[in-house]
Amino acid sequence: MAKSRRDTADFYTLKARKEGYPARSVYKLEEIQKSHTLIRPGDTVLDVGAAPGSWTLYTHRNLIKGNGTIVSVDLNPLGLHPVPPTVVSYVGDAFSAEIREKLVSHGPYDAIISDAAPMTTGNRSVDTSRSEWLAESVLSLAEEHLKVHGNLVIKIFQGGGEAEILKRMRLLFKKAKPFKPKASRSDSFEIFLVGLDRLSE
Repeated sequence: MAKSRRDTADFYTLKARKEGYPARSVYKLEEIQKSHTLIRPGDTVLDVGAAPGSWTLYTHRNLIKGNGTIVSVDLNPLGLHPVPPTVVSYVGDAFSAEIREKLVSHGPYDAIISDAAPMTTGNRSVDTSRSEWLAESVLSLAEEHLKVHGNLVIKIFQGGGEAEILKRMRLLFKKAKPFKPKASRSDSFEIFLVGLDRLSE
């Protein structure tokens, strides 16, 4: 059976291995950060859908610079050994009452970042619908627990209601825009929605 392109280590996968990151997704956050400056040293950051931990590790190493806190949550544990000292990690559903209460206890947040994606079925309409639900849930967290002037980035599959979510984000942020990193695989239909400078109520 022929290998798919995803079975082959590409430039970003090899770079991630060399630089000690558990996944190539780190370079998506790097691009978003260089374009928009989501996170600054000393920030309190919530990483939703954090496992295996590339976004958390990059934020620790390069963005908060050892002076701040990253709260990471995922259904699976982080693949970071050791977990950096700036990181508080929770395993569970970020939107359950139990975990949400723990997340709230560390907030409010200067930035909320999410590379979360649903388990895919191969059915585009099912997958985009699940992705839309995830994006809306992360946005709800931001509406409740993001500081004024805070920033947000969420992943969504294109065709999953991103226009409606952007419309909602434009009521919450000074700027809200879609962003497609070069590090996203060419066959991926993911896109990131970036909200900058949360408005005061």
